[in-house]
Amino acid sequence: MADKKLRVLAVDDDMINLKLLKSMLMKVPDVAEVVEARNGADAIAVLKTDSAIDIVLLDIIMPVMGGIEMLRVVRSDESLKQVPIIVLTTDETKKGEALECGANGFLMKPVRASDLVTKITTLVTY
Repeated sequence: MADKKLRVLAVDDDMINLKLLKSMLMKVPDVAEVVEARNGADAIAVLKTDSAIDIVLLDIIMPVMGGIEMLRVVRSDESLKQVPIIVLTTDETKKGEALECGANGFLMKPVRASDLVTKITTLVTY
């Protein structure tokens, strides 16, 4: 990829999924750090305080604030709406709604590392 090191925000309420995702991402040479959030509300708080996040990997079904609601909030906020968001979920029926709400990409769980790297590299501008 490039010289820039990416900061990724991974949003999922399942700790096992977060660990697997983080493990997968830390093997990608261009990823410097993976920041974690357990729901959409926490993710929005991270995005509002950390302008160095390059991309968000977002689960759809979570407590407090799910992925679809988070997408709507982020895409309506001028300061956040340009951040690329890839939805990762086991529920393929949510694909259309996620894309309509502003997701930049959609991957089914379990996510293959090669698919994730390809999707990230097509969305992040260096």
